[in-house]
Amino acid sequence: MTAAPVLDPRRTALVLVDLMDRLVALPLEPRKGTEVLAAAEELAARCRAEGALVVLVRVERPAVPEQPPGSGLAAGLLRDGDLEVVKRTIGAFQGTGLDERLRAHGVDTLVLGGIATNLGVESTARAAADLGYELVFVEDAMAAFTAAEHEASVRLDFPRLGTVTTAGRLGFVGGRD
Repeated sequence: MTAAPVLDPRRTALVLVDLMDRLVALPLEPRKGTEVLAAAEELAARCRAEGALVVLVRVERPAVPEQPPGSGLAAGLLRDGDLEVVKRTIGAFQGTGLDERLRAHGVDTLVLGGIATNLGVESTARAAADLGYELVFVEDAMAAFTAAEHEASVRLDFPRLGTVTTAGRLGFVGGRD
């Protein structure tokens, strides 16, 4: 894990994947979903204060008449000015208009966290890399169904796509005063 690059908040978006009550409540590793949610909330507050865009992604099951209970974003997570993206695939880009919305905001760098590290976060990251975004992964703001799955993404895959860091090492330059 390395220090994150110093980010320009005007060109950066925090993308938090699948922080929904029904997923936060699952048994996750290497940290509990509630710990991921708390870290993500702190990270989102910091990004908003710096002037970075916050994008909150949630999944809806396709072709079902009603979504399961707990399918909305965790209470209090979405704030004015944030973007909410509803996906129907593992990653956040396919069929959601996310790329166009990010580009309209002048974003070229994504900071990623959420549940599950090796599924929603990694799928979103792979598509983002293909689209030319710079990527920063906040390891302590994500978890998976097993520690091994989390570690494989964080240690093997993410370093090939971008920079892996922790929330405490994330830096901004030129943000709001």
